[in-house]
Amino acid sequence: MKTTLIYPGIAGYGFNCLSRGMDAGWVSHGLASLSAAAKVEGFEIDLIDLRALQSWDHFREEFRQRDPDVVGLTMMSVDYNPVKRALQIMREVKPDVITIVGGPHVSLALEDSLRLEHVDYLVTGEGEITFPKLLQAIKEGRPPNSKVIPGERPDLDKIPFADRDLFLEEWRKWGYTLNSPEVPFVKELPPPFLTIIAGRGCIYRCSFCKPGEDLIFGRGVRRRSVDNVIQELKELRDKYHFASFMFHDDCLTEDREWVREFCEKYKAEGFTQPFFCQSRADIIARHPDMVELMADAGLRGYFIGFESGNQRVLNFLRKGTTVKQNLEAARICRKYGLVIWANYMLGIPTETKEEVMDTVNMIREIDPDYYSPAFFTPHPGTDLYDYCIEHDLSLITDYDSYRRNPTEPKIKGQDYEFLKWARDYSQKRKFKNRVRRGVKAFWEKYTDPARYARKIRKILGIYQDEQPGHMGTPPLSGQAGAR
Repeated sequence: MKTTLIYPGIAGYGFNCLSRGMDAGWVSHGLASLSAAAKVEGFEIDLIDLRALQSWDHFREEFRQRDPDVVGLTMMSVDYNPVKRALQIMREVKPDVITIVGGPHVSLALEDSLRLEHVDYLVTGEGEITFPKLLQAIKEGRPPNSKVIPGERPDLDKIPFADRDLFLEEWRKWGYTLNSPEVPFVKELPPPFLTIIAGRGCIYRCSFCKPGEDLIFGRGVRRRSVDNVIQELKELRDKYHFASFMFHDDCLTEDREWVREFCEKYKAEGFTQPFFCQSRADIIARHPDMVELMADAGLRGYFIGFESGNQRVLNFLRKGTTVKQNLEAARICRKYGLVIWANYMLGIPTETKEEVMDTVNMIREIDPDYYSPAFFTPHPGTDLYDYCIEHDLSLITDYDSYRRNPTEPKIKGQDYEFLKWARDYSQKRKFKNRVRRGVKAFWEKYTDPARYARKIRKILGIYQDEQPGHMGTPPLSGQAGAR
């Protein structure tokens, strides 16, 4: 029995979008994990990634050639329309194909998902246990009577590592690779670059996210053991020779003991590849010792959800941070030479223009290396979505509008021309920041430490050849990308 998984993520950039870079080219860990779990049970799994195709006609032909018995699709809210269209085409091409849909939107908006046509089964929650069981039942001719199949929460140390080859082999088919220059990320994270997830869930209460995440993963955080994560990284190093990576966890740093153990074992295993992770301003501000430890282990940057520069708005969002902590976190990052990737929102319900300018001025003061602004978008399954519905604020009329793009109106009561100006102005550097950036760029250009590191390695390598038995530097085989 052949099963094809479909990644429908074209709502943001459309077909043939992998060349836009990592913003459009992430591996879906959900599908990769389902594939690994199903393959362990002996099922044949392949992938159609809509981002690599040219059109719906191309998808129709590709599906016809694959001719699967079962199809599994993941669906965020923004993916509703592509999933709906894919289901329609598949049913036209092969009326007896069995279709399974899972992903966040199914868990957060089940009644809405039930309105989808051409769906045989909807899986809520996590699927690593449930999906292979469902495939086995279908294979044995005893399909479930219920259309809705509740997922089971697995022990994260016991499930197989994500099947990245599911995506990488599909991408290679269309000319993209893990090390492709067409799919860059940022200069601090050189290719080959990959992503990893160490845990699921979040302990915080932000109203723009909760309780949706609890509905998917349960309350709190379930984190893999450090040894389990290190083992996966060792296998990824041997297989892909990655030069950098990123943790995709919502917040890797709330468990400082886990972080300490990881940093120690990461260095002990000989890893020097740089990495990014997501943290919070309050954690960074309170624990600069942890920041120093992570920087020493290879951390090159944090994604930080600053969200707002106004305390009333932060309280309204239930963020649990302060403006002072936002600024202090940025100062600490600068102290340890860490890149700041700033996430922040404009156009939040009840937010005034004066409060928007507080955010703009804060971001300009922080002067992040990378900006990720968003116009607040009410997402199903969150308290702030319910607030917008209750107060008749939502301007979302189509699933495509759930995109996290800061270009179109999302709620009533906001001046979006002003917000567009504020978004752009927030990214204009102050004069003192321009000077600092210019000096830094000059220094990096003419004192490139990597250039001298290569020369030193070359000298030591020659010395090692001339002096039999001298240890010299460790060989780089198996540690590609180490610097």
